[in-house]
Amino acid sequence: MKYVKLQNTGLEVSKICVGCMNLGAKDKYPWHLDKQEGIEYIKHALDSGINFFDTANVYSQGESEEILGEAIKQYGNRDELVIATKVFYPVDNSLNGRGLSRKHIFQAVEDSLRRLQLDYIDLYIIHRFDYNTPLEETMAALNDLVRMGKVRYIGASAMYAWQFQKAQYIAMKNGWGKFVSMQNHYNLLYREDERELIPLCKDMNIPLTPYSPLAGGRLTRDWNGDTLRDKYDQTVKEKYDMSKTIDYPIVKRVGEIAESKQISRAQVAMSWLLQKDNVVPIVGGTKVKHLDEAISALDVTLSDEEIEYLEELYQPHNIVGAL
Repeated sequence: MKYVKLQNTGLEVSKICVGCMNLGAKDKYPWHLDKQEGIEYIKHALDSGINFFDTANVYSQGESEEILGEAIKQYGNRDELVIATKVFYPVDNSLNGRGLSRKHIFQAVEDSLRRLQLDYIDLYIIHRFDYNTPLEETMAALNDLVRMGKVRYIGASAMYAWQFQKAQYIAMKNGWGKFVSMQNHYNLLYREDERELIPLCKDMNIPLTPYSPLAGGRLTRDWNGDTLRDKYDQTVKEKYDMSKTIDYPIVKRVGEIAESKQISRAQVAMSWLLQKDNVVPIVGGTKVKHLDEAISALDVTLSDEEIEYLEELYQPHNIVGAL
């Protein structure tokens, strides 16, 4: 395993982050992992040297956090691990149980700590931008969590560049903790953040922890596959199938390079991300082999010509994520 500094911090993280969205709620999402399967998956990640794990309170309505917490309790060395979770979406139907109000943030962090069986969260991320709560209230609440010791660092996810800039400015103006990471939607088939958000993060030295690095599996095969996720996951279909006409030629080029290098398409797509500056991709697989493929991509190097070949057919897409 390779490790990097999470820029603007002293935090050492594995170059691969394990995403835990697919843990729990197997009755509702048949491609997910149940408790025992999830614990075994996390154990394999730990045994592989991964120390960075990402979840959210809304994943499987809290069950993902519970499974990750149990796996850490059984097999993890807490002092070596970097655990991230997120807040915004509702876990229940309570009146104040969503968004980024001070009330919801304070309640959500206590609930996440209980489910994770932890005393603190390393990286607490706002899952989306809240248009209905003053940004000053949100940033003040997050800063107070850091001062209280419940959270070590704060991060952001899926927003427009102006929103991220405004949040950082408010924190700086008030002497509050600033965001240290951006978890955005970024892969070979979706590169809209290269216009504004990524250049802003680069200027601020903010690392990216992009989700969906393999475009929901679209980058790993000709397009659709015979898997449970392909059959049932409507979200992935909505994200990617609408733009199949312009994206499929890119997928074909991934296949060409994979064949020429005698490696998998997943390794090619992951390597493209891993060679970007200041990027730690989030891998959300459901099989050990998915994780092993992502790790093996650390040893793959694409030439400048191969990168250009993969990138040159990209066309503008509708915004997905910063909504």
